[in-house]
Amino acid sequence: MATKKSGWARFPHDNKSFHYAGDNLRKAWPALHAGDGEPYPDAKRAAALIKAAGKSAPKGKDAAELALALQAAWSAFHHGDFEQAFEAGKALGPVGASVAIKAIGIHASYLVDDEAEQLKRYEQAANMAEAAIAALPDEANSHYRHAFALGRYSQGISIAKALKMGLAGKVRDSLEATLNLDGKHAEAHTALALYHAEIIGKIGALIGGMTYGAKASEAEKHIATALKLTPDSPIAHVEHANLLLLIYRDKKEDAAATAFEKAAKLKPKDAMEKLDAEYARGQIE
Repeated sequence: MATKKSGWARFPHDNKSFHYAGDNLRKAWPALHAGDGEPYPDAKRAAALIKAAGKSAPKGKDAAELALALQAAWSAFHHGDFEQAFEAGKALGPVGASVAIKAIGIHASYLVDDEAEQLKRYEQAANMAEAAIAALPDEANSHYRHAFALGRYSQGISIAKALKMGLAGKVRDSLEATLNLDGKHAEAHTALALYHAEIIGKIGALIGGMTYGAKASEAEKHIATALKLTPDSPIAHVEHANLLLLIYRDKKEDAAATAFEKAAKLKPKDAMEKLDAEYARGQIE
């Protein structure tokens, strides 16, 4: 679905079952955030963020108000109201960067067709992530959102340009920082698996291994961990399929198709997972 250069395309699927607010959001949170390990933003969590962020904390909000603002932003994200989620998170500065970056990144990946606009949004997300790392360096998702944004940006430009800009190293460093803070961060394991696979797939195993330490065995190890941590996550199976195609090409075409089928058959828990599952369905039809 295309979007105007400056606009936000609406979520194109039925999202009635993705309405999470109040107690429903709290109860569903562990399942909704199994992939990124985002802590539930209750008042205690909000108070900790305010203290950790210091001068970068949102002005004029106490812990209870910040908690409600973060919950509303995440509710919008899960419902597929990505622009609303982005604007709400952005308004909170580095404390709201996690939801803002996830919203603009997922929307750009699936609902923006203009490549220049996609790159612009990934760059904006990466800048927000850098501010989040500076303000909240002990938050795993400060680093993960940075890797996510730079990773998507690098996928949108030539491999030569991405390597010349040093993006591969920056993505790897941010993913390793994420896993040092949260070893069970499933999405970081998935992304690190793809880091190895994309380098091997684009510049070859020999040069990729010698220059960037990319190894098929590491890719397999990290995707296996992600699948174990989040077996019901469509994106883990989607990226497993992509990994197989990048490293083994037509030799593992059938296995990749099976992984796409698994992703397509999973029942999505929110708007993001619906988009992931629909993408998988599109790969096998």
